[in-house]
Amino acid sequence: MSTAPRPPFRVGLVGYGLAGSAFHAPLIAATPGLRLDAVVTANPGRREQLHREHPDARALDTPEQLLAEAPGTLDLIVIASPNRTHVPLARAALSAGLATVVDKPLAATAAEAAALCDLAERTGTLLSVFQNRRWDGDFLTARRLVTEGALGRVHRFESRFERFRPKPKAGWRELADPAEVGGTLYDLGSHLVDQALALFGPVAAVYAEIDVRRDGAVVDDDAFLALSHTSGVRSHLWTSALTPLGGPRLRVLGDAAGYVKYGMDPQENDLRAGRRPGDGTPWGTEPAEAYGTLGHDGQTAPAPTDPGDYPAYYAGIAHSLATGTPPPVDPRDAVATLTVLEAARGSAATSTVVHLG
Repeated sequence: MSTAPRPPFRVGLVGYGLAGSAFHAPLIAATPGLRLDAVVTANPGRREQLHREHPDARALDTPEQLLAEAPGTLDLIVIASPNRTHVPLARAALSAGLATVVDKPLAATAAEAAALCDLAERTGTLLSVFQNRRWDGDFLTARRLVTEGALGRVHRFESRFERFRPKPKAGWRELADPAEVGGTLYDLGSHLVDQALALFGPVAAVYAEIDVRRDGAVVDDDAFLALSHTSGVRSHLWTSALTPLGGPRLRVLGDAAGYVKYGMDPQENDLRAGRRPGDGTPWGTEPAEAYGTLGHDGQTAPAPTDPGDYPAYYAGIAHSLATGTPPPVDPRDAVATLTVLEAARGSAATSTVVHLG
């Protein structure tokens, strides 16, 4: 006797700005086993965009409206609204027993993030953080090379997310109120630290330089972090909005070889341009001229970039919902990342090394 396939898990998305429209909605819609059912956005222009891009999804005015109707009608809540809303919305969703995905950063502080993790564990409810850049092709390649031992014993990891935006843009990310959790440290820095921790484990000490460089800026727009991992690896991380000429995206140095990669993973630009996973063309692939370099001075070769795979995140979420297994990103990882970011702020404020645990 055959068993009928399970209906797709119904997803409610809070927010249809850049994160919601370019990342979450298209990836959810492309994931077998998930269905984008409702989206919270009161903005008329974004509602028109939603209707064009996802005509079967309902538009709602407020998160409160979504949460009120969610029990019994939705299986997963995705929070892609401004950072200040992450904690209260996640707390409300988890308290209602709703599986919850939150865009990074999970919270403004490690303590708030840990409290959400505790709540999820008490209620037996799935909680995960959208750390899509764990599925960047360059990061997947670096992780594979480290795991295979192709670099020997790694001693240094360098990673950059740099932009050239000399004039601050309007928007909540540029506001000085700490409740907004704005600035580049908690934005792109969340990705940098998460990747470093995923590769090389816990951090014992943090040194940081954090600045406001652009005229008219009121939040940090330039940061350097030096992390000493308990494994012995040192990670050097840069994020900036004022970089007219960028350095290598990644450089991983071992005692046998190094890996150097320039240029950004193509998935973000593809999503912004309207390309979608599964549209019939290869996803997340790079041309040979964009490959990194592997080897040592005098003996190097191109290192083909593993295909990037942002769709893997929501495929993992669908699997977790169906099986009860852990999500693709453990929310406790976000606590560890926020602990490092808080230490970085303390280090920059005092010009000292901050030791953890």
